[in-house]
Amino acid sequence: MNDYSVLSLSQLNDRIAILRDNIRQLTEQAAASSGAADEERTSARIAQQQSDLEDLVRERDSRTKK
Repeated sequence: MNDYSVLSLSQLNDRIAILRDNIRQLTEQAAASSGAADEERTSARIAQQQSDLEDLVRERDSRTKK
């Protein structure tokens, strides 16, 4: 797990936007690619990006609820 507490709220929002775009692009790549190896690799990348996104959103939400 990454330590996102050192990031400002603006930096958190920027990273959230970047991760959402990365996930969108990876999803498009997965739809366009063929082959089990490609699908497995892309799926793993999407899962990692989604996990990072959830961590960032959780950090941002904890700050904005204070």
